[in-house]
Amino acid sequence: MPENPSPTREITLTVNGHRVQRTVPVRRLLVDFLRDDLGRTGTHAGCEHGVCGACTILIDGEPARSCITLAVQADGTEVTTVEGLTPEEGLNPVQQAFKDCHGLQCGFCTPGFIVTLSAANPEDHPDDDSIRELLAGNLCRCTGYHHIVDAVNQAWGR
Repeated sequence: MPENPSPTREITLTVNGHRVQRTVPVRRLLVDFLRDDLGRTGTHAGCEHGVCGACTILIDGEPARSCITLAVQADGTEVTTVEGLTPEEGLNPVQQAFKDCHGLQCGFCTPGFIVTLSAANPEDHPDDDSIRELLAGNLCRCTGYHHIVDAVNQAWGR
């Protein structure tokens, strides 16, 4: 007996300010949709269990793990990837601070950190310990987080 093809569903969402309408398999992960279907490769698939934070995006302004979110769950939402946070003329202040303060090494985790920080209110994180707590859901295997915290403080004008 032939296998039934995966059921599909049409979705419409806004990605980085652009309306997107596609038909996708209902089990397609949002990270795969963003990377493979839309070419938004700044969103990285790391652990694929929602633990490392490399796949962090914003859904309606809130950080979300795209590796454990189905594309159909994003239907009708506004999705922002790291590409959507990067101005045409260069880097945003957080990206520039990561560069200036050596807050990245291999760079694999960096998009997740940048996206997480873009949704944070600096006033809610007044010191290094609260910054570390904010970033606890983003794992980096290259740095000791010291330079990442320095970059956050620089970006936030401290």
